[in-house]
Amino acid sequence: MAAIAEAPVPAAASAFERRPGWGAWLFMAPLLLWLVLFVVAPTILLIVYSFAERDDFGRVVYHFTWQNYLDAFQWKWLKILLYSIWYAFLTTVICMAVGFPAAWFIGRAPEKQRNLLMMLVMIPFWTSFLIRTYAWITILSNQGFLNATLLASGLTTSPLVMMYTPFAVVLGLVYNYLPFMILPIYTSVEKLDNALVEAAYDLGAGPVRAFSKVIIPLTKPGIAAGALLVFVPAIAMYAITTLMGGGQVPTIGEKIQDQFTKASNPPFGAALGTLLLLLFFVSLWFTQARKRSS
Repeated sequence: MAAIAEAPVPAAASAFERRPGWGAWLFMAPLLLWLVLFVVAPTILLIVYSFAERDDFGRVVYHFTWQNYLDAFQWKWLKILLYSIWYAFLTTVICMAVGFPAAWFIGRAPEKQRNLLMMLVMIPFWTSFLIRTYAWITILSNQGFLNATLLASGLTTSPLVMMYTPFAVVLGLVYNYLPFMILPIYTSVEKLDNALVEAAYDLGAGPVRAFSKVIIPLTKPGIAAGALLVFVPAIAMYAITTLMGGGQVPTIGEKIQDQFTKASNPPFGAALGTLLLLLFFVSLWFTQARKRSS
């Protein structure tokens, strides 16, 4: 029987490719319009403002200058930026230390219980951000619930100073950003094949080795996403630092707000904001580079 030669498959048929038509772009139009109006345009305006200057009357003059960036690299502002990065780093580490076990427990729980457990994580966020922050102010103040409990139990003889300290700022950041760490890690844990962990135990790996060599690498995408979702906004968050830091714990987000309001110096505030935006892109690039290398 003669062999039947297969006809060559056209390149167009071998790989199904279809360019989006006008209908797809029409569906994307609202999103693209939103991005242009509320992301691209404000970013361009911020960059343009950063190269402007302020005249003697406090008005913005669009005269190109690098002076705002030169002022931004003074040690006074770099010190505030470094403190902000440190607080954001501490927030990320604490959220990771608390969030990973919580996400692991939820992801390994029976399927019927997962939705309930996730709802418990999200319940605090059903209330206003300001209400939640002021609740912590009430708890941590000198006459608050925590100091009253410590005094009544005899563990301390005078109120502890907790408000308007770095402790209060980091606590507020951890409380508000913890779910952003739990949710991505939970997604990775839920997809984790438990047979791989059991195989590691069968091959002689102990709990520590199975955790470091199997569980962590397989959940690394969720950990990286959670770290990025917590670290980046925690640097510039000024509402928590203003309310719980009381101006005693200066952060870069708070100082940028002051430049646009109290100091009436939008060009310098825009320069600080542009540098912060550049830092965000560097963090994103670093995370993506680590993901590709792994």
